[in-house]
Amino acid sequence: MRKFVARTVALTSLVVLTCVPVASLAQAETPTLVNASGQVTSTVTTSMPLLRLHLTSAVNAGRLPPLKVTPTLVTRWQQISPFEVQAVAVGSATSTLAYSISLPTSFHCASTCTVATSHIVQTVVDVNTTWEEQLLAELNYLPVSFTSLVADSSPSSQVPGVFSWRFPSLPASFISQWTPGVPNVILTGAIMNFQNVHGLATTGVVDATTWNALVAAANTHQMDPASYNYVDVTETSPEVLTLYENGVGKFRTLVNTGIAVSTTQIGTYPVYLRYTTQTMSGTNPNGSHYSDPGIPWVSYFYGGDALHGFIRASYGFPQSLGCVEMPFASAATVWPHTPIGTLVTVRA
Repeated sequence: MRKFVARTVALTSLVVLTCVPVASLAQAETPTLVNASGQVTSTVTTSMPLLRLHLTSAVNAGRLPPLKVTPTLVTRWQQISPFEVQAVAVGSATSTLAYSISLPTSFHCASTCTVATSHIVQTVVDVNTTWEEQLLAELNYLPVSFTSLVADSSPSSQVPGVFSWRFPSLPASFISQWTPGVPNVILTGAIMNFQNVHGLATTGVVDATTWNALVAAANTHQMDPASYNYVDVTETSPEVLTLYENGVGKFRTLVNTGIAVSTTQIGTYPVYLRYTTQTMSGTNPNGSHYSDPGIPWVSYFYGGDALHGFIRASYGFPQSLGCVEMPFASAATVWPHTPIGTLVTVRA
């Protein structure tokens, strides 16, 4: 037993001694700071470099860490000169996506390099209104459909085609607001609806994040999970709200719009904010203040104008300070069908 213990101690001592030179070598290498300046391509393709860096010290491209790109795109570094490198795509770049590239501005370099500082640069896609409309129509976020005139194309590629109304029975005043290829409120509402469904900021504007989500949804056929809803309010006597679901008037109720000194905004606007219940407060036309707690089923569509429930002795004529009031039961029926982006028209 004693012999075994003695051998173990000797072996341990030997291992410790052989590790000492390795530790000493590691301590000998001191990282140096290498600054970098570069240019990033505006669009990503497999045939052109993503970016080119000029370095303040000579660095072998093989020492650099992988470039960070979102969505994920595999790249590799190429040596241009001792002081210049460029990153090229190894994987297939998608021309329909916008990429976020973490552009290094300095490295810590020893045997290998790590990124010390960087900033994000966004590439762009040459997106146009018609392309946005095509994808949103294909995913049922618009009241129009899109029929491609070419076969075997990628689901997210822009192709020639024809837009057709899915619900021609909607009011003519609403249909007249749509023109293919021209920004309009119907497109804005569809974008907001799409953003809301996908957990994005509901700006109604297609930024890089929204565009990438839209392309991904088109490629995987992630259709709008709900019906296409629309609310039409007429101020002719009696004042009536009609809720359309997929082009069919499913519900009608008497409502009250704004009085002469505090009218409801005329036009078509997307719902942008919603509450199941809210305390509404403000100033009456005579200068006094009001605070009404427990206002139910609120959907704001223009500034302080909202659809909501409100108790009145009667309905069907102007009584509010700009909102579209209706009985509590009616508001409870309408509210589930007015998610963010739902269009509300108020017309005389």
